[in-house]
Amino acid sequence: MPRILIVEDNPINMKLAARLLEYAGHEVLQAEEATAGLCLARERQPDLVLMDIMLPGMDGVAALGELRADPATAHLKVAALTSYAMKGDRERLLEAGFDGYFAKPIRHKEFLAGVAGLLAGNPEAEQGRDR
Repeated sequence: MPRILIVEDNPINMKLAARLLEYAGHEVLQAEEATAGLCLARERQPDLVLMDIMLPGMDGVAALGELRADPATAHLKVAALTSYAMKGDRERLLEAGFDGYFAKPIRHKEFLAGVAGLLAGNPEAEQGRDR
């Protein structure tokens, strides 16, 4: 069962993403801010981290930088889960080092297909591609 860590400060978005992933058979870990997410990532070594960008304290891009700088977490797959959905945001976040990109609001079928694609090593399946 793949283990997925969601780092998301909005309780409604967290609940939706967690329920969808649990329904799809994933083990879900949850953190409401980046520091807690970093600790969980180091301790539990998830198969995928879904990282909100606008978090209290440390933002998601800075948290990604910390994950990539730590040899214990540098290998983790990390996807942005964000309301940044303007033209160019996807490219900017992928260039920052994210392995995938999911726009909010989540479209459940595309979200689950994208998660499956990332877990399988196929980032082209992610949601929120500029059309």
